[in-house]
Amino acid sequence: MKFEKKPMVNWYDPKQLGSTGMKTMVSSVFGNFADRREMQAALDPEMGYLDYSEREDIWIDFISDLGDGFNPTYTMAHLLAKDHLEIKGEKIKRGKLLIMGGDEVYPTPEMHEYRNRLQGPYHAAFPGNRNDPDPPHLFAIPGNHDWYDGLTNFIKVFLQKRSLGNWRTQQSRSYFALKLPHNYWLLGIDIQLNADIDIPQLNYFKKIAKEDIKANDKIILVTAEPSWVYKSFSQKSTSHDRFKFFIDKIIFGKTHLEDPECFYGGKNESIQITTILTGDLHHYSHYVENGIINKKCHLITAGGGGAFMHTTHTLKKEINAAEGYNANLIATFPSKSDSKILGFKNLLFPFYNVTMLLFFGIFHLFNAWLLQVGTKSDSATFMEEAMKISLFDDGFWEYVTLIGNTLSHIPSVLALNLLLFGGLMVFTDVKSGKGNWNYIAGAIHGLLHVANFYILVWVFSRYNLFTRGMEIDGMEQVLWFSGEMIVFGGILSGVLFGLYLLVSGNFLNNHITEASSSFLGEDYKNFLRLHLDNKSLTIYPIGVKKVVKNWKDVNKGTGKDPLFQGDEVKYDLIEENPITIAH
Repeated sequence: MKFEKKPMVNWYDPKQLGSTGMKTMVSSVFGNFADRREMQAALDPEMGYLDYSEREDIWIDFISDLGDGFNPTYTMAHLLAKDHLEIKGEKIKRGKLLIMGGDEVYPTPEMHEYRNRLQGPYHAAFPGNRNDPDPPHLFAIPGNHDWYDGLTNFIKVFLQKRSLGNWRTQQSRSYFALKLPHNYWLLGIDIQLNADIDIPQLNYFKKIAKEDIKANDKIILVTAEPSWVYKSFSQKSTSHDRFKFFIDKIIFGKTHLEDPECFYGGKNESIQITTILTGDLHHYSHYVENGIINKKCHLITAGGGGAFMHTTHTLKKEINAAEGYNANLIATFPSKSDSKILGFKNLLFPFYNVTMLLFFGIFHLFNAWLLQVGTKSDSATFMEEAMKISLFDDGFWEYVTLIGNTLSHIPSVLALNLLLFGGLMVFTDVKSGKGNWNYIAGAIHGLLHVANFYILVWVFSRYNLFTRGMEIDGMEQVLWFSGEMIVFGGILSGVLFGLYLLVSGNFLNNHITEASSSFLGEDYKNFLRLHLDNKSLTIYPIGVKKVVKNWKDVNKGTGKDPLFQGDEVKYDLIEENPITIAH
């Protein structure tokens, strides 16, 4: 399969931000009016579970948040495709099942993005083999990025019995149930943009829970977001409440949540959910909880399939999401200490986000142009008045007065200043649960950017007109000022933005996504390899601290399908030992 190697998505590219924001808004507005899950159910009304229970044992791979930059996506696909991996002298086999846990492509689910960022790398890593007598099967649930087109292309990629390399898709809906050996089930849930689960999906799982899941069976749940973590960030988050409702009402069959005796014939009281797997946060974290199902459950976020790395130091050591609910943090990847160090990469914000700097520089230049035009009819323009002020010789308040008097007569400049201030204040992370402190931090951030603009205008006016003696309307001065404002204005604005993200992420413990996506972290990737046999469910969390960055297509120019070679991928077990859940 021919495809184009893609770099990491730059989330601070203004064009990218605008495009993704528009698709997010459209999906949020129209998603509930055109829910394709209902169409899937109508086209396949008799879909049941897929049965793998006759096997002696089964290996299962879980990966999430993939389909971003080529280097991390292909590195992880390369590992998944290997016949086996060696962990502490033990050979662990490639999964018979590959479960993709959401956000299979970034930034939005156009078909060319699926081809370039997901299908192409996975085909190259594990080419299809029609003679394979027992090819691995592929299942996927959609994340929010897959939902931005209402699942149109997700359906084409995953629900039409196609292949992804030698992995063969099997499902016909965006959710599924798999019967595994030794009385285990794996249930994949589609939560559609953090909304309520649709009625056909509820009925599907309710029927399986009532008719097929037996007493003492065990369940692995796969969902698209770590609702327990989001609940710990903010008690206003409702995603965990909906998830718990699904477990109580659909899995356990409670008719009244206060009545623990109302189960499907009493059998579901003995059912145990041993593991919940998810992504959405692009790191590894492992919590162990008691309370949601009255027995120990492992809550594992493994969102390291290819997207930028999320930091981990903001994760709470203990979560108390509800009465009787408690979860303790066991391990993270990267470690919390490494995560804090990585957060300092925000100081390099100008280096990683050049287009954002260009946007700031042009915005400042346009603002300065309106400032000059608005004072053109005065005895002296704003820049000429600013040039006369010695800012460091008791001229500070004189300059502040000049700014105030000028803004009172030029509403267009005032509006742009308020837009800059207000936009940066609204940008603040209100979801982290720190209330007014976030708005205070956002207000300081916005004020610093506005102050930066006027300081730059004074510096360049003083240098060009006073020190170098340029003519205010001369072409030389206009070109110099334009270049200075775009270059230095953009860079200094980028430095301020990076400092804000550093302080927010490393010291205020908020902006986890914004302070992580800013430096396009390719490294610290992970996936899970599960082994189910007659003794236990064993989970191997596999971590890659440094992805390979020198992949080269040795078939380039030959007309053959791509074949990539590079350095050896170094991987290891994230935790000291595998996670073992005895039967």
